Amino acid sequence: MSSVIAIVGRPNVGKSALFNRIAKKRVAIVFDQPGVTRDRVAREVESCGRRFLLVDTGGLTFDRASDRADPLAEQTRQQAALAVEDASAVIVVADARAGITPLDEEVFERVRAAGVPCALAANKCDTSEDEHLADEFNRFGIPVFPTSAEHGRGVQPLVEWAVGKLPPADPAEASRPLRVVVVGRPNAGKSSYINRLLNAERVIVSEIAGTTRDVIDVPFTIGTGPDARHYILTDTAGMRSHNKASANSVEKFSLFRGEEAIAESDVAILVMDPELGPTMQDKRIGGIIKDNFKACVILMQKWDKGQEKGITEKKAEPAIRQMMPFLNFAPVVFCSNKTGYNIRRTIDAIDRAAASTRAKMPTGLLNRTIAEAQKKTLCPMKNGKRLKIYYALQVGEAPLTIRLFVNDPKLVSPAYLTYMEKAIRARFGLEGAPLRIFLKARRRDTVEDLRRKRATNQLPPENLSIHSSTDPNIG
Repeated sequence: MSSVIAIVGRPNVGKSALFNRIAKKRVAIVFDQPGVTRDRVAREVESCGRRFLLVDTGGLTFDRASDRADPLAEQTRQQAALAVEDASAVIVVADARAGITPLDEEVFERVRAAGVPCALAANKCDTSEDEHLADEFNRFGIPVFPTSAEHGRGVQPLVEWAVGKLPPADPAEASRPLRVVVVGRPNAGKSSYINRLLNAERVIVSEIAGTTRDVIDVPFTIGTGPDARHYILTDTAGMRSHNKASANSVEKFSLFRGEEAIAESDVAILVMDPELGPTMQDKRIGGIIKDNFKACVILMQKWDKGQEKGITEKKAEPAIRQMMPFLNFAPVVFCSNKTGYNIRRTIDAIDRAAASTRAKMPTGLLNRTIAEAQKKTLCPMKNGKRLKIYYALQVGEAPLTIRLFVNDPKLVSPAYLTYMEKAIRARFGLEGAPLRIFLKARRRDTVEDLRRKRATNQLPPENLSIHSSTDPNIG
């Protein structure tokens, strides 16, 4: 996006709290500990009649002692510098109670050198009596806003100033981008994949487990003009078991943010290591994707290492399917950040999965598919009573939802429902998209019933389009 507002400052001045206040959502992790935020954390925000990308950055330090304490300090500075470079307006955050520190002056000088319009948020002015604390910062010669991120005081005038510095709205930004979340265990190669895809060091990559902490949104566009495809890639922290994450820790918050990111996504990419194969934690993460009914692509990352050990795609994919049958609808892509193998193919898989979630299944063709499946395999029978499927109807998309009208839902076995799902997928494709099938009991219509329904337009037409339904139990 061309409309970007960045937030910068030294550690523990309330940048992430201000970010969350403007975003009106707890996106960035706020914790009473310096250096929690490392990467650029971004979020699409709509305020003052404009949509823009709000970017939070890690706390800036410029001394050797801090670098020794945090091995990622230099990379944090680089990410903050890139955020300022990309921004149309910058908000420098300082602690009004602490006054101007040498580090505040260093941050301001570096932002001013970038030539980007900037204002200062004198944060932690929690009451009107505290507002005089902001006067000291007027010596920087930029607009100063007394604010309280915790209580929301003074934030709106600050946002209005920043929005006023944005360039004219780009019509392309009005279209909703596809949200793609990248999830997996720690050190599975999630951040490396995003950097390789963008051909830029957009997120911090390190051998240190737990480098990524926040959920990081990265806008990404393929093509130009009206045919351009817009994405938001969401990098997440490595997801360990909740039992292994220490209570009240940053890691605990990271796990919750990752699960929220899956729920908000359109497509989830599950990144796995070929040397380990699907682990128990990979299955748990896959279960979260399935429980949220999200389109999915399985990414077997670091495939160059798998090839070195003699593992082939032909043997690996059936093993993955066997160990994770609940994600059998998800395509498996083998790729390598190191060599670039199949990186482009991952985007094609994402596009197909997203398109499948909005597939239209005409009622007539859907019912013929169901009828043909019943001819090949008889419906199950219990206590002398056989299941009868009267007709099927698509009632939702993203996720795809089908209603089956039957004589008695209790007669349907899980195996037969899986058989029906396979038959539907074989006819319509639906690669990467979950499919929900709900059962509804009803009696068979008599000839008189059918005539009455046709007369009152209650029968679904042959070319029925998709009906969206938030309640899957609505008949």
